[in-house]
Amino acid sequence: MSVKSDYIDRRILKSKRALKEALISLMKMKEFKEITVKDLVQGADLNRGTFYKHYQYKEDLLNEIIDDVITDLIESYREPYINKENFEVDKLTTSAIKVFDHVSQYSDFYSLIVQSTTLTGFQHKMTKVLKELTLKDLSDQIKNEKINKELHASYQAFAIAGLIIEWIEGGYKYSSHYMAEQLLEIIKYNSSNAVFRPNG
Repeated sequence: MSVKSDYIDRRILKSKRALKEALISLMKMKEFKEITVKDLVQGADLNRGTFYKHYQYKEDLLNEIIDDVITDLIESYREPYINKENFEVDKLTTSAIKVFDHVSQYSDFYSLIVQSTTLTGFQHKMTKVLKELTLKDLSDQIKNEKINKELHASYQAFAIAGLIIEWIEGGYKYSSHYMAEQLLEIIKYNSSNAVFRPNG
């Protein structure tokens, strides 16, 4: 790659990043439908021409942000087992769980899930992605033939999504390390033969 094309690529990335940050910032203050291209370029300190060089509509920008987040979510979810021949849950460590680091990295975006009506469908998209990943990557690990793999994948996906939403709604009062630690403890606890004493 030439120095000139490398410079152009970096300049494009910088412009796109500025526009994405501007959109997320604006969505904290007003609804997406009220945001104009003028608002975006002012917030990003760019001109309208730069916006239209990369996007036709503001929806294209939002969709690219969602794609970025989903791509990173998939990578972080797969982190504990990717490129491993065997994945043993009982040997899983807190540091291997990266999904909460991912949420922390995109915390401004994830906060909008519970603040903005525009992103209400993202929760469903997130759980669907987590379910598909579990089915595709991990369902063969289930040795109990009585367990329906699709229902098990849904259980896993909604459990993790539930922890994420709880964390967001609580204002990220716990660290990502603590959340990973808790998920690990819950997984280990659920896999043991626990005996409960009902209240009352």
